[in-house]
Amino acid sequence: MAKIIDGKGLASRIRAGLKGEVEELKAVGLTPGLAVVLVGEDPASQIYVRSKGKACEAAGIASFQHRLAVETTQGDLLALISRLNEREDVHGILVQLPLPPHIDAEQVLEAINPAKDVDGFHPYNIGRLVAGSPLFQPCTPLGIIKLIESTGVDLRGKDAVVVGRSNIVGKPVAVMLLERDATVTITHSKTRGLREKIRSADIVVAAVGRAGMIAGDWIREGAVVIDVGINRTADGKLVGDVDFDGAEKVAAHITPVPGGVGPMTIAMLLHNTVQAAKRLRKTV
Repeated sequence: MAKIIDGKGLASRIRAGLKGEVEELKAVGLTPGLAVVLVGEDPASQIYVRSKGKACEAAGIASFQHRLAVETTQGDLLALISRLNEREDVHGILVQLPLPPHIDAEQVLEAINPAKDVDGFHPYNIGRLVAGSPLFQPCTPLGIIKLIESTGVDLRGKDAVVVGRSNIVGKPVAVMLLERDATVTITHSKTRGLREKIRSADIVVAAVGRAGMIAGDWIREGAVVIDVGINRTADGKLVGDVDFDGAEKVAAHITPVPGGVGPMTIAMLLHNTVQAAKRLRKTV
């Protein structure tokens, strides 16, 4: 039976450490500040924004929430970002996705000062990540790496398969695994022979967004399985992309859904915000 990778517990320990860092920064007159911008009333986005605000408060980070009407124009949103770029008390800026269809998300993300891009999605930061000298690493991929490292498994020389090719998770986590000397294969829902590729993997990162798509017998004995998927079934249950019950019988380590990757994403956002504050004040 696999050991459960407790993302909630690991995130709690990281956040406790960050709270101590924030207290030290406040003692020298620096309070890290995170601005979160929400456009519209998407229910899931509202939950995420609320969670981020509570996490900031618990860590002692100043939280500036900007909730804009769904009909907000792109020009008004860009003007807000410009103001946030200039504010000295705002060290990190996060625009909650998805944005309404009439707003160009790419243009909005590019308008954020890369030094305040704590989500790590600005092309400058993605470029630095690929070049091997990251400024900010995207929160969910960084959380995934921390979860794998918490198992004590050495990534050097391991075969890692990433299922999913999104700019938010799949592509950046593949780069980060490669930087740690894993041999990485990026796959997706249309990959031929997907089962065989996954069966060959020491590390499986599932981020395809399909409930139970990866069967338990696809997992190699002794593998580390990181399930990024959050899917709601017809009966309202949250499940991942991996058949947990089947995979748990053969994997060495596996994340649960919920309680695995999710808590780590917010912990890494707080980490990036503290790092941004230090850099902008040249204390790091």
